[in-house]
Amino acid sequence: MSSITTGHLAKVLTSNSEQLLNGWVNSMLSRMVRRDKSSENEMLQQASRFLSLLAAAVSQGQSYDINAPAWGDVKALLSDISLTRVRQGFSPIETATFVFSLKEPLFALLRTDLAGQPEVLVEETAQTGALFDQLGLFTIAEYQKGREQVIMRQQQELLELSTPVVQLWKNVLALPLIGTLDSARTQVVMESLLQKIVETGASIAIIDITGVPTVDTLVAQHLLKTVAAARLMGADCIISGIRPQIAQTIVHLGVNLEDVLTKATLADAFVIALKRTGAIITHSDSNTPSNSKQ
Repeated sequence: MSSITTGHLAKVLTSNSEQLLNGWVNSMLSRMVRRDKSSENEMLQQASRFLSLLAAAVSQGQSYDINAPAWGDVKALLSDISLTRVRQGFSPIETATFVFSLKEPLFALLRTDLAGQPEVLVEETAQTGALFDQLGLFTIAEYQKGREQVIMRQQQELLELSTPVVQLWKNVLALPLIGTLDSARTQVVMESLLQKIVETGASIAIIDITGVPTVDTLVAQHLLKTVAAARLMGADCIISGIRPQIAQTIVHLGVNLEDVLTKATLADAFVIALKRTGAIITHSDSNTPSNSKQ
């Protein structure tokens, strides 16, 4: 939008800032579902700051084009507000209402200020409405961008939480996998395992796929890549949780796992790992649990 401004909006914003702020905040509060003192104070601060920047932008700019340099501070504030509201759990509509609810009290002041100039009032109202449409759409776009960033970060955190590397014994690590193993998760798995190998100096890593529902060619390739990366760090891998169905699938797919030791259960893999580390496993004749001595 590049219409030349008439200057009346800047005048209204400057001359009636306190009245406009009160009317705007009351309008927003009437629409709020969740109300508390802290949120009201935060809203008042944001609204006061926005009105100040809006008045400055309208006064400096020659048009109501928010892509002009004069609108940089206004857009930066709206971006911050949008991201904050994403984190607080507000909806896109609730976020955009911050901008759109200013229209009503602002139009009321324009009608009063331009009561004797109907043609100017129509033009100013149209331009102001179009300006706030731009600002509202920008706010929604920033909200969407912020929500996507939050979702991506949460997905990354979930991936990290779903791939815990635990130390079962000295020099023995275990990596239980649950759910689908895709390229993104394989990268996280590999990084977590390699980092733990470096931290502990482990020589054996058990990758348990009991919780992986299906194993196809892609999943098998991901496993082999993880095994190869661990070997480069000086650790051998044992894959446990090989169920009959998975064994048949791997054979039918023609995936070569000859160089990788596999076991049916994590317990079986752990016994092999202990033997490889030189631990001596003894079984008591009593009902007490088995003891392992290093």
